[in-house]
Amino acid sequence: MSTDAPQSTESSQICTPETWRSILTGDGTKSWVLFEKGTIVILMDPTTDSLETQAIDILKEWGPVHVATPSADFNVIDLSEEEVAGYVVTGHHKDVLNYVPGDKVREGAPSMFAGLVGRGYRDEDAKGLKVVHVEDKRG
Repeated sequence: MSTDAPQSTESSQICTPETWRSILTGDGTKSWVLFEKGTIVILMDPTTDSLETQAIDILKEWGPVHVATPSADFNVIDLSEEEVAGYVVTGHHKDVLNYVPGDKVREGAPSMFAGLVGRGYRDEDAKGLKVVHVEDKRG
């Protein structure tokens, strides 16, 4: 029996690039990088050739959650009236956002619960740093 058999690698990806394309508004010129747990880093002014590297550097610095610091603060945007149901959770860096699917929050629960879930996803992404998509909108 071979020990080199491929391991099952079930994805724990929270959302798809299409989810974020539906959420983001504007003229469609924003470059962004999506991480496994639904965190995106919007790169308003890309400073390197590698969007992935720049986003990873930002998430390493701004993604981890430390209780009783600004990194633990968040705001929640309810998308229940939008095309994509769920929540966008913002944090202490204006270009780091997280998506929480509506089915991850019990119906009727306060939006604070969605914020805690999203903040947790951001923290996981900051530790795992697994990029699942790069949206390069540079001309």
